[in-house]
Amino acid sequence: MLQIGRLPKGAGNRITDVPGVKVGHCTVDEGDCHTGVTVVLPHGENPWLHPVTAATVVFNGYGKTTGLMQVDELGAIETPIALTNTLNVGKVHDAVVSWMIDRCKQDGHHLTSINPVVCECNDSGISDIQKRPVGEKEVFAAIDAASVDFAQGAVGAGRGTVCYGMKGGIGSASRLIHLGEETFTLGVLVQSNYGASADFRPECLPEGLAPSDKGSIILILATDLPLSARQLQRVLRRTSVGMARLGSYIGHGSGEVAVGFTTAPKTREGDFDTIRTLRENAMDLPFRAAGEAAEEAILQSMLHAEADKALDGREILSLKDYLAGLGK
Repeated sequence: MLQIGRLPKGAGNRITDVPGVKVGHCTVDEGDCHTGVTVVLPHGENPWLHPVTAATVVFNGYGKTTGLMQVDELGAIETPIALTNTLNVGKVHDAVVSWMIDRCKQDGHHLTSINPVVCECNDSGISDIQKRPVGEKEVFAAIDAASVDFAQGAVGAGRGTVCYGMKGGIGSASRLIHLGEETFTLGVLVQSNYGASADFRPECLPEGLAPSDKGSIILILATDLPLSARQLQRVLRRTSVGMARLGSYIGHGSGEVAVGFTTAPKTREGDFDTIRTLRENAMDLPFRAAGEAAEEAILQSMLHAEADKALDGREILSLKDYLAGLGK
């Protein structure tokens, strides 16, 4: 078993160890299209009627993620979070809007504004990105498929991604946080598509596999810790520790974006929300958990992915196979 850090793992070692959170994929493998969409559902309720406290961090803004401005302004997410490839962002955004309109109609509400959060990585090395095959059917299928037990590796939005020159994909990990007599969970899901191969740690990979750090990584963090949006942003920043431990220096051409939310309950009374928040001097364990889970999630995305071929015929190696060849 992969052992990263000191904190205990959650039962499934996935973001879905956070109660209520589900993940779904739809993968497209048609001709030269090898891409897809992944969705993260914070809970089973209508997210517009029951938004979750949220925050974002942009480590390097070379990206096209939508919805971040309002999340930062209001400290909330009101839709499923979607991940896809760069040129599919608009179509996925439109599909999430359609899904939310339908969901709100079912609940007797007339939707006139919504803020989809759609994240992306550029998978044009493996997939013909101009064909943009991900639309409403695929997004709805991913939402319908959402569950606690989800696949990792080259699936959904990670189908065509490359990480440190090796096959990347979707990866996840979780950590348990014991505070007093209570136990909380923090989980991370990544779409990995970044990194120069010569920088990779703990094993230095051949430099020619990926000579420069570009491509992007998306990190989605979920927790049931009672955190304010400001505190959540503090925790999100620590996901960069996991990236750095594996060798990333956050290069110019790599869009590095983290989005996080907490499912901790709020009490509503009239115009007031009452929430419990963690004391600032108790934040070290969540900080550690974010770094550890992010690091392991990136490795899981690579270890679950099988070898593949780029559109130009180059072989994209699997980290699992590469390490096996070294006797690791």
